[in-house]
Amino acid sequence: MCGIVGYIGKNEKKEVILNGLKELEYRGYDSAGMAIYDGVELRHFKAVGKLENLSSKMSDFTSAGAGVAIGHTRWATHGKPTEINAHPHLGEYSFVIHNGIIENYKELKTELEKAGVRFVSQTDTEVIVHLFEFYNKSASSPFEAYEKTISRLQGAYATLLITKAAPNVVFFAKNAAPMIIGQSGDEFYFASSDAPLIGLCDSAIYLDDGCYGFADTSGNLKIFDSDKKPFNKAPTALSKDKGYAQKGGYRFFMEKEIYEQSAVASECLMGRISGDEVCLDIDESVLESRDEVVLCACGTSYHAALTASYLLERLAKIRTKVEIASEFRYKSPFLNKNALFVVISQSGETADTLEALKIAKNAGLKSLAICNVDNSSIVRLADAVLLTRAGIEKGVASTKAFATQVLVLWLLALRLAKMRNTLSPSEFSSETEALRGIPAVLNFAPALQERIYRICKHYLHGHGFFFIGRDIFYPLALEGALKLKEISYLHAEGYPSGEMKHGPIALADSGLYTIALLPSTCLYDKAISNAQELAARDAFITAISPEPFELADDYIATSKHSHMMSEFFEMMVVLQLLALEISVRLGNDVDMPRNLAKSVTVE
Repeated sequence: MCGIVGYIGKNEKKEVILNGLKELEYRGYDSAGMAIYDGVELRHFKAVGKLENLSSKMSDFTSAGAGVAIGHTRWATHGKPTEINAHPHLGEYSFVIHNGIIENYKELKTELEKAGVRFVSQTDTEVIVHLFEFYNKSASSPFEAYEKTISRLQGAYATLLITKAAPNVVFFAKNAAPMIIGQSGDEFYFASSDAPLIGLCDSAIYLDDGCYGFADTSGNLKIFDSDKKPFNKAPTALSKDKGYAQKGGYRFFMEKEIYEQSAVASECLMGRISGDEVCLDIDESVLESRDEVVLCACGTSYHAALTASYLLERLAKIRTKVEIASEFRYKSPFLNKNALFVVISQSGETADTLEALKIAKNAGLKSLAICNVDNSSIVRLADAVLLTRAGIEKGVASTKAFATQVLVLWLLALRLAKMRNTLSPSEFSSETEALRGIPAVLNFAPALQERIYRICKHYLHGHGFFFIGRDIFYPLALEGALKLKEISYLHAEGYPSGEMKHGPIALADSGLYTIALLPSTCLYDKAISNAQELAARDAFITAISPEPFELADDYIATSKHSHMMSEFFEMMVVLQLLALEISVRLGNDVDMPRNLAKSVTVE
């Protein structure tokens, strides 16, 4: 999703902003821009497409000396991806950048137009800068005008504003979208994620919803909370490791992150399994006396939630519901006060999931967040948190985040099983043994990728893909289809294998590619029967299985395992590599697929 970077200081501001925005490229964007003010001249630059287009436009521009700068990468919501709609947006003497959505922008726009203000873009963001300048005509100070402006905004926003009316000042505000402030001496850095701040600051302040304020070139920083009282929050230490920003010899971040899964799985499990005991690093009072689990998420995280629903009901014998966060928000859900409400998000800023969490908390439910980003909005709001410890994931199509989400949810299912006494000692021991073996399962040889690359030449034509699986391999089929859609732009669907005959099999012919998940540990005979039904209708069958399938047109052999989750994780890697290599053959940008964003901070 959109990225924000701001800077106050004496360094070359163009480079500070461009370097910061590069750290946010993984979030997805379609245009970029920046505004720079040195106390004399207010300049701005915008470009559609990648950051190099913006950099080229600014090649002859320098901005050394004390001053302020703001930069933005935009993922289009209101209005097409054009230079006019790109941020920053200009008033008569001010610039603003903004993440989120101003829900009452039409009302504000109509009000301003009646006052003679002319709008040039299709965006909701433009109302902020015009509203500020409207109030500044009568306010006692620019900061008072900014306060009035922020008080009128409804919805989600993280915003920075610079203006000739207050030279060398950056005004900022945050509500339901992330905003972080770092300081190094008299220099200030602003960002929508901590990634641009690493290496520049030792610590940062993570603003709460409703916070706003200003910073200036004299080293002053004033932050106020939603009640207009001083906000005194201790800074949080930042990581000093920028290793995630390097591809390490891999062609793509996604490829690197697929190979990293063995290591991050070990990190995810570290300290959480002791002998045959599962030790969750949370206050377990949130788990006590629960008679239901509600899992709520979007996209890939939703598929992890579906996977967990099988584990929770099978192992912990607890009623489990799975909700799509964007639907949950508006369905007037009936909530059981004894339910544990679990939200799952890679970024911790997913707008729909965050709002769902707020609904559950307002209804009095205990909440647990499963997240990859510490200090994110969801992490700060939930009653308890299990971090997935996957490290920053820069590929837009999630891989290692999904793997670690499933691992954490499996741990949760086992801890609940122990608390509810639903597994025998031998059954529990079998589960923990399988868990400890997952890092080894995820440690695959490059020969697997080479094999998949060779067979991918078969899949560049045709009219679509069906990914099919049964039981816990059904949500894996959904995830495999999503990975392929995200980066190849080919049509793909995931289905429960047994559902094909209830309609979808009408599409079966030689141009339909079926990716059949055929694990030996889970309903193998049933899954084979479903694959045979498709083969009988001339569908092209790719079998992923430890057992050869005589009707398969392509066969990707997996290892024999005694536990279905070991097969699950090995097949997960195969599906990730399949999507990657098909995308490579099609010549697509694997890490930054079109139209997508990494951190979805709007509805």
